[in-house]
Amino acid sequence: MNLWQNYVRPASIAEAVEALKSGPGLAVPLAGGTDLLLDLEQGRHSPVQTVVDLSTVPEMRLLERREAYLFIGAALPLNQVVRNPLTAAYARALVEACDLVGGPQVRNVATLGGNVAHALPAADGTIALLALEAEAEIAGPTGVRRQPFGSLFVGPGKSSLKHGEEVLVGFYVRAYEGMPVASCFKRIMRPQGVALPIINLAVWLERDGRSIKDIHVAVGPGSSTPFRARAAEAALCGTPFNSAAMEAGLTALLDEVRFRSSARRASADYRRFLVESLFQDTLTTAWERAK
Repeated sequence: MNLWQNYVRPASIAEAVEALKSGPGLAVPLAGGTDLLLDLEQGRHSPVQTVVDLSTVPEMRLLERREAYLFIGAALPLNQVVRNPLTAAYARALVEACDLVGGPQVRNVATLGGNVAHALPAADGTIALLALEAEAEIAGPTGVRRQPFGSLFVGPGKSSLKHGEEVLVGFYVRAYEGMPVASCFKRIMRPQGVALPIINLAVWLERDGRSIKDIHVAVGPGSSTPFRARAAEAALCGTPFNSAAMEAGLTALLDEVRFRSSARRASADYRRFLVESLFQDTLTTAWERAK
């Protein structure tokens, strides 16, 4: 059985947008395809007539410095995100997140754009990018725009991208030079290693001597969309790094987060129990790295 009837390989972003818009039939973008192909084979996706292969668009596979930012193409395989020295220098949390997605064979094919576009509340790459306060670059019929990363998500598995019209081109992450800044991503999962996370957490922070000057905290799944813990950030920002501050941040996090129960992963109560040690561990690691 054919999973689609038409297969298009655009050579540019403009060609990709036009291919999606002009069909024929339902047209969908494909980068790594590790999720899309399974969804089509198992009947979890509407029938597709046209597939637009984004892996042939050169700009969407770039990873490079662009002035004060690091640009990461949406069609770049995860293993290349993990191995690149630029991400190691400026986006350590993203490296750690991408290195936990699936197994090595999956990471050779799966892309960061695909991880994000599925809009799952606990997607590893998504949680890391949220803590890094990334921006998303999106191309559509009216041109290319950049928008705050968090605005991509409107519900579980639902993004703000206009299906059949827009393409997620890549992500911008601030490349801080000579500043006491660092990030960290950690997750708790079942022992088989390639399982989906029970809970994950990412922290980005800036130090000012012995105090936290600025901080971003993202948790998955903390809500119906990828969740940034603003109350916890407010509790920690400007405070000395000590056990009292960590306790205040954790209390604020538990007050605002909305964990859900999953029959295949964990109950909400178990996640609340796990997040204490995960939060402390991730925060401490980011703090030590920011020296």
